[in-house]
Amino acid sequence: MTDKRTVFAVAAHPDDIEFNMGGTLALLVQAGFEPHMMNLSRSNLDSNELSEAEITRIRLCEAQRSAQVIGAVLHPPIADDLMIFYEDRLLRKMTAIVREIRPSIVLLPSLNDYMEDHTNTARLVVTACFSRAMKHYRSDPPREPTDQDVYLYHAQPHLNRDGMRTLVQPDLVVDISDQMDTKLKMLGCHESQRQWLDETQGLDDYLESMRQSGAEVARISGRSAWQYAEGFRQHSHVGFSACDRNLLADVLGERVYQGS
Repeated sequence: MTDKRTVFAVAAHPDDIEFNMGGTLALLVQAGFEPHMMNLSRSNLDSNELSEAEITRIRLCEAQRSAQVIGAVLHPPIADDLMIFYEDRLLRKMTAIVREIRPSIVLLPSLNDYMEDHTNTARLVVTACFSRAMKHYRSDPPREPTDQDVYLYHAQPHLNRDGMRTLVQPDLVVDISDQMDTKLKMLGCHESQRQWLDETQGLDDYLESMRQSGAEVARISGRSAWQYAEGFRQHSHVGFSACDRNLLADVLGERVYQGS
């Protein structure tokens, strides 16, 4: 069977995908990839006023609207806020989803970030992709193993810095200048985040924060013609694909810059 061209964008919380990898995801959709999105957390703690049930419902509806902007399949969350751990139960659930999707490109969080939900999501997704072909590893729910090549790309951490304030240098940078309107439309679907991020993290305009982050990545790349960019670091191919290939660069061509 010939595998579909499928991209899986996965992150910890609703709006993480849009902030750090939404432009690249939109470009892959334009290139003919079937898009899948998933936020591991239900974001049940994202309000100090609403009940957990109500904010969870709102956040899911916002994520669904965002996915609809690019025609993506949205997979439901599997954990609560601050409950994303690298552990057996979540790993088996994550493996089932990877086996269902059969992605060839996976966009996922950085392995070094300011928040454990983000880094633990990255670790779970990496291992789920690694275990996809293991017949005796039982996913939840049970799914047949898959053996397609998969290429993993870790997005930049929030505001391009790790928890120790150190700038994270991407290995490859994607020009998303003409996708910024799409990113803004997707991120703007998460209306409940405006007040919450202002109250808890001092981000009074997270749309502008996204623009500034994308502009910084473009400057890092040194490509003067690029206004906005998203950065990634490619995971080792060992255990994930038969050959060491940069599929993202092959697909997006001149939109991808790889530094020396």
